[in-house]
Amino acid sequence: MSAAPAPTRRLPLVLRNPSFGRVWAGQLLTQAASRMFQVGVVWWLVGFAGGAHRGLASGLFLAVSTLPAVALAPVVARVVARYAHRTVLAGTAAVAGAVAATAAGAAYAGALPVAAAYAVGFVLAACQAVFDPCLTTSVPELVEDADIESATGFELSTQSVAGLCGGLLGPLVVDAGALGGVVAVSAGAYLLAALLVFSARFPGPTTAAGATDGTTQDQAPIPAPAPTPRTLRQVLAGLPFIRRVLVCFAAANVFTTAVYVVMPLYTRQVLHADGSTVASLEAALGAGTLVGSFTGGRLPGRPITVGSACLAVMAAALAGPGLFAGHAAALGSMAVAGWCVGVIGVRFVALFQRLVPTADKPGFFAVMQALLGATFPVSSLVFGALGDHLTARTLCVAQGAGLVPVALALWWLGSRADGAAPRPPAAPTRPLAPAGESR
Repeated sequence: MSAAPAPTRRLPLVLRNPSFGRVWAGQLLTQAASRMFQVGVVWWLVGFAGGAHRGLASGLFLAVSTLPAVALAPVVARVVARYAHRTVLAGTAAVAGAVAATAAGAAYAGALPVAAAYAVGFVLAACQAVFDPCLTTSVPELVEDADIESATGFELSTQSVAGLCGGLLGPLVVDAGALGGVVAVSAGAYLLAALLVFSARFPGPTTAAGATDGTTQDQAPIPAPAPTPRTLRQVLAGLPFIRRVLVCFAAANVFTTAVYVVMPLYTRQVLHADGSTVASLEAALGAGTLVGSFTGGRLPGRPITVGSACLAVMAAALAGPGLFAGHAAALGSMAVAGWCVGVIGVRFVALFQRLVPTADKPGFFAVMQALLGATFPVSSLVFGALGDHLTARTLCVAQGAGLVPVALALWWLGSRADGAAPRPPAAPTRPLAPAGESR
């Protein structure tokens, strides 16, 4: 009697789907470059160039760096819907690389003015505001339906990996006295990302029978027997449950994104440390988000239940350093908060991929990014200005306290929508591989 054949181990999605792997690597490079530039400039302003109003200066920079995602949402939706996605992705990465390379040259020729750093941050953020929703919209074209959860997990993990890489390198390079080096490395990452995306093949969406329509985005635009595109207002009006969920997360972002202003201030005021400490806190946040992105699919419960629980846990984590000052408390806080962000992201983006009609996805994901990003400039300015008058420990407690009512509101929304809201599976239909197994 012959033994049963051993089960075959599937390669990770990024290896068995080379085109998706290249695009994912491109996103990883662009987000790492953007994060390194942002963290580096914030620490440069807090530690060296911000003067007496370092809190306001760093908050204003972060606000400027997040405005494009809000202001350009309608333009982004039209661009993503109208043009070949490979062209959009490669083009935005190339433009960002060219701008960063020019700024690096100016920095090495002489000191880079603060106003120029603000302007470069705005342009890089504008390119990222196009790149990210375009990649999210492209996922169904690059992978099969059964791989959407895996693709979403990889896509969302880029933010945490970028936080690890960019958050570590940015402050360390600035402490070495080389803001120009941060800009130069960012330029190289953007240009390499453009080459990777340009070399990828976009097969296009599959039909119900599982076959493509015979054309590729690389050859020509897909013929348009598609329904007439709806306006952004119509897209959200037709998704009331999802709209309310997005409003809850936008409110949560007022307090969660303030961490990018509060932690550098906490490092300087409470820990009296240098850029290596900022780097370690950024790395803890990124590592937590990475773990959350790859474990969120295995948590039991509906996304709305998991999301409200994670917001409550995050409230306690963010308030922790304010109640118990110290490096260990801050590291633990960032790791737990990052894990909650990763879990929420992978559960809800996978939910949206399934519930939002295909024709509405370009507009929806642009609106999602704009709605969630709209609170970032407000958060950065408010917490930055408060940082010049209140202690960093007080700001930590304010962050945690602000998340409590949002967690309760999301839980209440889920309890009211039990009979009316769409009910996805409690866990993804194709769960992430168990620990120790490849994806």
